[in-house]
Formats: sequence, structure tokens, C-alpha cells
Amino acid sequence: MTLYPAPGSLIVMDWYSCAEGKEYFGSILRRNKRKFFGLIERPVLPPQVAADTASYKIFVSGKSAVGKTAMVAKLAGLEVPSVHHETTGIQTTAVYWPAKLKGSARVLMFKFQFWDCGEATLKKFDHILPACKEKADAVLFLFSFTDRSSFNDLPNQISRVVEDSENLVKIVIGSKFDQYMHTDVTEHDVAEFQHAWRLPVLRMKSVNGPRLADGRTLDGRAGLADVAHFLNRLAEHLWHHDQVVAGLVPANLTSQH
Repeated sequence: MTLYPAPGSLIVMDWYSCAEGKEYFGSILRRNKRKFFGLIERPVLPPQVAADTASYKIFVSGKSAVGKTAMVAKLAGLEVPSVHHETTGIQTTAVYWPAKLKGSARVLMFKFQFWDCGEATLKKFDHILPACKEKADAVLFLFSFTDRSSFNDLPNQISRVVEDSENLVKIVIGSKFDQYMHTDVTEHDVAEFQHAWRLPVLRMKSVNGPRLADGRTLDGRAGLADVAHFLNRLAEHLWHHDQVVAGLVPANLTSQH
């Protein structure tokens, strides 16, 4: 049985909204907008604060049009395209996220390096999947709550991408969770999948997110609140896995969620 941390058991979930975290989160904002970080860039913290960096390579997998590129764009604070275009080649995006460990004063700057590739490219070129998985720490398997076929394809997708012997964090992501009127996947379906596969399932709201009266997406600290729960949960799973591998956290003391 796979065990993994319950929400909020390792990381302070609402730290982004606390005064203590203001300077840390200020390092990933510029003029009340999220900063975009290139491959060699990183947030610059004020001299009076410090944080160790925990870096992770994350491969994003899923059928075409489930929202892989849109999800990464939302997590990075970028504008999400309104029209779907198949990703050509490999697209990498760095997302930084400060987090405070629960029960201690330690702050970590998580660096998530997302690797996104279109399904057609993966099928056409044999070297793409090994490149995406090389030195990867985790794989996110996406399905859309509005596309039943993408949910039914999860077992094939998981078997195709990872082997049982690979020591990777595996997380399933359900996108468009807030589009209740169009959902093709029920909570009962998700519960049965979790029971069978022993994998955590996280939920993403519509990729467009909340908007202001003039149609613009939320920026700055208001925009952080829209992705905080997801990024904190991702950080918890990755950090927990590292601690178990290092022998610092006994696996039998964790809880299934």
C-alpha cells in the first residue's frame, strides 16, 4: 500500500497569506505580477531572509488537449492561451514557490522544473520520453474532468510512462475540476481509481482561473491564492518522498489520503 502525506501535515498551507511570508513571496513577484524565470534565473531574497532551494524535475504527461500546457502556464503565473495548440517538442518552465515547513522555522524555496511535451511528439520520436524522464523526480499524469476518455486512459498512460522499479513520485491531476456542468468523471470514479492504483489525485480548477471585472486574470498575491493549494501539495509530496528515501521519515508513520 502506498502511503503519502495528508494536506498540511508537512507544510504551512496558508503561509503565502501571512505577514511572515511576505518578503519571500515578494521575490517571485514584480510590480504585482508573477515573475517569469529563465533556466539560469532564480528569485533574489532580501539580505535579512534566507531559504534553501529544493529543485525538482517534473514530467507532465497526458492525452492531447487535457490541459498540460495550460496548467503549467497557470502555475507559473503566465497568461493561459484561449485556443488549444498541440505542444511541439519539449517545453520547460521553471516555477519557484517558497514554503515553510510545519513545526520548524525552516523555509524552503521549491523550484519545480516542468517538462511538457505534446502527445504526438512523444509517439513520433522515441528519444523524447527518455529525455523527459532522465533525472526526473516526479511524473504528473493529467486527465480532464470534462473528458471521460482521458480518465479511462490513465492506466495505459501510467504503464507506458513508468516502470514499477522506478523511484519516481507519481501524482494524478484532474483538470477543470470546477466545471461541474460538463463533468464526465465522478468522485466515485476517482475514489475507485485511488483504491486500485494507490496514487494521490489532486484537483485543478479551470485553467482560466478567476478574473477581474475587466476580464484580466488575477495578478500578484491574489493570483498566488489561486494556485497555493496545488503548489503546496506538490511540494509536500516531493519533500516527503525525499525524506523517506533519505531515511529521515519512517514510511510507516505516514498516512494515506
